[in-house]
Amino acid sequence: MKLLAILIFLFALLTDPTKIGKINTLKSEAKKAYLAGDFKTAIQKYRYLVDSLHVQEDEVLLNLANSYFQVSDTVNAAGEYQLLTQSAKNQLRSKAQQQLGVMTNKQGKSEEALNHFKQAIKSDPTNEDARYNYEILKKKLEEKKRQEQQKQDQKKDQNKDQENKDQEKKEQEEKQKQDQKKEQDKNKEEQQKDQEQKENKQKEKEQEQNKEQKENEKEKKDTPPSVSEKLQKMEMSEEKAKMILEAMKNQEKQYLQQNKRKATKPKDKGKPDW
Repeated sequence: MKLLAILIFLFALLTDPTKIGKINTLKSEAKKAYLAGDFKTAIQKYRYLVDSLHVQEDEVLLNLANSYFQVSDTVNAAGEYQLLTQSAKNQLRSKAQQQLGVMTNKQGKSEEALNHFKQAIKSDPTNEDARYNYEILKKKLEEKKRQEQQKQDQKKDQNKDQENKDQEKKEQEEKQKQDQKKEQDKNKEEQQKDQEQKENKQKEKEQEQNKEQKENEKEKKDTPPSVSEKLQKMEMSEEKAKMILEAMKNQEKQYLQQNKRKATKPKDKGKPDW
């Protein structure tokens, strides 16, 4: 394709001498705009040179790619740099790889950027900018890996510490459970003993009560009926019994008094005592 384009370009130059002047004028205007920082104008003129006039010069292609890069058109810039990586010229390939490294590094693709810088150095060992970028980025990646490794080690240590804490906590909880169980068993045993003592005391009390009850029943059987019980059997009230008793007492008094009076009379010696 490129060979065909070059042949067409040479043929156009040979068949149209006036085209040379136009190309030189556009190249001059494009470079002037490029050096002045007017990259949009530079892109328009370089694009016309490449697309319409089929110019494939290294400076034109590189400046076109750099102009896209300067206006942050990363898509077109990457496309143009990729084309330049296929150039037969080592320096041109090296510069294209270097710029691709810069772009990918800005995008956070550090490993890819490092590879572009490495390819730039291989294409042109004298490319000091590419070498500097490679060394800086390599150290940065190594430091990043070292920090990540430290974080991983710290995380492992933290996990290990946490595991140890969890194990200690588990052991403490298990010990607490065992102590609680022992305490509960001890309390239960004491409660059982207390309960047994209460039951024994209750049994002794019941036995004592039964013994007393039996003794009372025996005494009740052996003891003659009381006056009240006799009165109840005779169906006599206590008031009536008192009246009868009072009358009996009066009769007894009268009898004693009569006997006393009889005793004061002199006895007839000729008569018997009766």
